Formats: sequence, structure tokens, C-alpha cells
Amino acid sequence: MAPSHVLVPLDGSPLADDALVHALETFECRVTVLNVVTPMDRSMSEGGILEPGPERETAARERAETIIERARTRATESGRDVETAIETGDPAETIVEHATDNDVDHIVMGGHGGDRHELTRRLLGTVATDVVGSAPMTVTVVR
Repeated sequence: MAPSHVLVPLDGSPLADDALVHALETFECRVTVLNVVTPMDRSMSEGGILEPGPERETAARERAETIIERARTRATESGRDVETAIETGDPAETIVEHATDNDVDHIVMGGHGGDRHELTRRLLGTVATDVVGSAPMTVTVVR
């Protein structure tokens, strides 16, 4: 059965962009693009790796808006409209919650290719892996 509402989480990566193109070319239904802004917690600022503050939050929000606007432009260029959303939280959890709360019946997202080594998967593929493992709807991972 063809989906009626597809969610495409975008993080600004080329594979996420490929996922959007795939969704727009494959599905003739409602498409929502989502960017999740990850809040910085104390563990990220330990040792001065990242310094929390309002300027970092503002920069993250501006980056999210740029990603969403780029997706909107890409959809318009292909003759489509997309709905947009920016949310804050843990990426995998927020993607699944957004999908569940908004009657999404298919998620299309970029995965991270390359080495299948455990460390690479943990650093680069955790969000896609977690979404596939916890989403109650079909998930397509574009590579």
C-alpha cells in the first residue's frame, strides 16, 4: 500500500538530501521535512569541548532554518510542496515521536555509508539505526 504521508528527516548531509530527492521522486503524497536541533547538555561541554550558550543555540536554529529552506527550494524545483518542521530533542526519539504524532506512515532518511566498523556505526549511523529499530512504520534508509 502506498503511503499517504512521508517524513524526511534532514541533517544537512548529502545522504539526507538524497533521501529527500528519493521521497519526492518516489511518493505522490504529503511530504514533511524535519530538522531536529539537538540541545547541548553538560556532557558536551565537559572539558571545554563545546561551550553552551545562547549564541550556540541561535546558530543551531539558524542552521536548521537554512536546511529546511534548502529542502523547500529543492521541492519547489521538482514541482512539489513540502511541509516543514523544526523540533528540539534527541534526533532518533524526536523523529519517531514526530512521525507517530503526525500520522506519518513512512520515513525516508539518509544513512551513512562506508565502513561497517562498529565505531563508524556508532558515530555516524546511530540515528538511522535507532529509528529503524523503534519506528512503528516503514523506514527507508537511502545510501
